[in-house]
Amino acid sequence: MIHVEDTLPPCPECAGEYTYEMGALMVCPSCAHEWAPAEGAGDALGVVKDSVGNVLADGDTVTVVKTLKVKGSPTGIKSGTKVRNIRLVQGVGDHDIDCKVDGIGPMQLKSSVVKKV
Repeated sequence: MIHVEDTLPPCPECAGEYTYEMGALMVCPSCAHEWAPAEGAGDALGVVKDSVGNVLADGDTVTVVKTLKVKGSPTGIKSGTKVRNIRLVQGVGDHDIDCKVDGIGPMQLKSSVVKKV
């Protein structure tokens, strides 16, 4: 018999063990963090470049190059906002950066809207 606890990874945000699948995403009921499973993500991503062609890596700091609208936020993310400690992921659609934006929270961004600092 297969136990769900044995097959699903813990939450990367809070290390909660009660994660579950919701479509293509994993969800943590403790902190409400959503992420794409990272099985083989390092190999599948290849080289990720920013809007001007610089190669991005995990832990880099980037700035947003254009103002972005965010659902549930009246202001969104303004151009020039610094985002620290990014993580490259195989996200939903063409979103390939997982990060935490100050004042907004955790989210995924496209590499085409950021520039490496």
